[in-house]
Amino acid sequence: MSAPGPEVKGDLGQALAIMGQLGIEGEILWTTTRIDPALFEFQVRRPGDFFFLKADLARNRVTVRQSDVNLWGVAKVLHTFTGVQMDDPRNRRGWALTSVWAFSMDAVAAGLIFMVLSSLHMWFELPRKRLPGAVVLGLGSLICGLFCFGLRWLF
Repeated sequence: MSAPGPEVKGDLGQALAIMGQLGIEGEILWTTTRIDPALFEFQVRRPGDFFFLKADLARNRVTVRQSDVNLWGVAKVLHTFTGVQMDDPRNRRGWALTSVWAFSMDAVAAGLIFMVLSSLHMWFELPRKRLPGAVVLGLGSLICGLFCFGLRWLF
């Protein structure tokens, strides 16, 4: 690894330069506060892989530790993986796949909300189906409650 050149500005620029040399792609987590400007540590994450990078810029050396995530961990990350926290103005999404994934999650959520509300409207417009629909709605809510709250005791 060669040290990032003088045109690279700030921690983010250094992290991107190091990642480019190593061929690592993913979302950069905030770096730690540095006491020694020659030592630089940061994390890169993507679904299935976590990379922990420690760079010694004075000696042009980088230590990379990779942690693979099992199928359960990937499912958990994909349900929470939106990249950076958008309430911090210093942050922005730095990986295109993170933006695509966040947009996809928003689109699926909006589609599900529309589907549920339109189904409730159609059900309410059919007076003969109100009682069976109420029974199915109650059973569906019970099963949803089981998945959301009841399985907490198992995991």
